[in-house]
Amino acid sequence: MITKLMTNNKKVEFMTKSKFSKEADLVVAEKRISYTDAVLHLCEQYGIDPSDAKKYVSTVLKGKIEVEAMNMNCLKIKRSTEAPLF
Repeated sequence: MITKLMTNNKKVEFMTKSKFSKEADLVVAEKRISYTDAVLHLCEQYGIDPSDAKKYVSTVLKGKIEVEAMNMNCLKIKRSTEAPLF
């Protein structure tokens, strides 16, 4: 899952969406923090700019973050079954 590249006799590991998501799940379970906090923790750990984290967030992880945001009333709940009033 991790692609490695040798540069100047130094191994560089590349983060993938799959690896990032799995690590986020582990951080949430171990530290009992939210997925948003886990993403920020991993960004700090791997030296990733949080504004670039979108590249590493899988669809599943994005869904988990959305559910957390809805539960905290930070994101409106999508209600597709409701008919328009007018």
